[in-house]
Parts: sequence; structure tokens; C-alpha cells
Amino acid sequence: MASTLLAAFGLMLVFEGLLPFVAPKAWRETFKRMIALNDGQLRFVGLLSIAGGLFLLFLNR
Repeated sequence: MASTLLAAFGLMLVFEGLLPFVAPKAWRETFKRMIALNDGQLRFVGLLSIAGGLFLLFLNR
């Protein structure tokens, strides 16, 4: 279980690092737009991210 969690965390870091590595300008612009969102909008983005992750986990089972 711990090794699976560690692998998942490692994969998350790889995916999180892809956009800043490949397209740093687009990554910076995306974060500028994210900062401009109000709390409710940012929470909605977080909710969509959680739902997408759960959907992928469901598909994997």
C-alpha cells in the first residue's frame, strides 16, 4: 500500500512538472489567470480536479 501511494505521488509530481518544463510561458500565464479567480471559482476548479482524479481511479479499477 505504501509503495503504491509513493508511486502515485511520484507520478503526480512528474505530471505537475511537465507543463512548466515544456511550456513555462503558458504555465506562468495560467497561474496569473488562476490568481485572478475569486475563492468560489478556485474551489470549483479544485472540485473538478478531484472529480477528474476520482473518475480516472474508477476507470482504472
